[in-house]
Amino acid sequence: MPEPAALAALAYLELKTAQNLFGKSPAELAAEERDQVRQQADRQYSLEARVLQAPEAGDAMVPQVSLQAAFEEIQKRYPDESELLADLARNGLDHAGFMAALERELRVEAILEKVATRATQVAEIDVDLYYHYHPDQFRRPETRRARHILVTINPAMPDNTAEAARARIEAVATRLNKSLKRFDEQALKHSECPTAMQGGVLGDVPQGQLYPELDAALFSMQAGQLSGVLESPLGYHLLLCESITPERILSLNQARAPIREMLEKRRKRICQQAWLKQLQTGLVTA
Repeated sequence: MPEPAALAALAYLELKTAQNLFGKSPAELAAEERDQVRQQADRQYSLEARVLQAPEAGDAMVPQVSLQAAFEEIQKRYPDESELLADLARNGLDHAGFMAALERELRVEAILEKVATRATQVAEIDVDLYYHYHPDQFRRPETRRARHILVTINPAMPDNTAEAARARIEAVATRLNKSLKRFDEQALKHSECPTAMQGGVLGDVPQGQLYPELDAALFSMQAGQLSGVLESPLGYHLLLCESITPERILSLNQARAPIREMLEKRRKRICQQAWLKQLQTGLVTA
């Protein structure tokens, strides 16, 4: 019979695996799904046990403040602590068992981070070569900073029949054609999109992101231009193209930091994977 700590760790891994694979708790799984979850959780538990027995685990500690911070981050997903505890109970965990399993997980992560420090350092030439051999990764498409005002169509509401909605949006268009400075005010007063609270801001939009009717209009406009009335499945819109950022390629200096970060993460991951493989084949011993 496994010890309580092992049972708690397995229950925790089953809970995480069920959520990651199926978006469900273990209790909600079908029989085949539950078998799959249990098998994967068992494999993960076995691998983590090897990690915790490796020489690198000797001085790996989890500060209490880190454990508490991790617990509070999980607790944010629930209305209050009682809801979290009830959910844990449904999945075979109590508070003490959950905290022990969480600490175990954080300790495994700390050991893997320690192993990752052995990864080969990224040199400037590595960054330069990556940039020059992967130019497409640093190409940025044209974007247009856009705002919109939406009046929806709803035949069940007198003010939102197709005729009434069209009249309302045309009245807004008339006011804006006289003064585009009123766009924020008109969006706040008349737009039925959540963006109304931000003056109708859609942000920097690449081609292909909006409804086809809006996309075609936006990418045919000049900077500072207001569209005519446009119709989409949502209703009637007015679009403002505030500015245009042409297609561009990031310079090496602009790309240097993200390239370095990506290469460092990749090398750490490769280092960790190689070490884990050694663990599984028994080449790492205490």
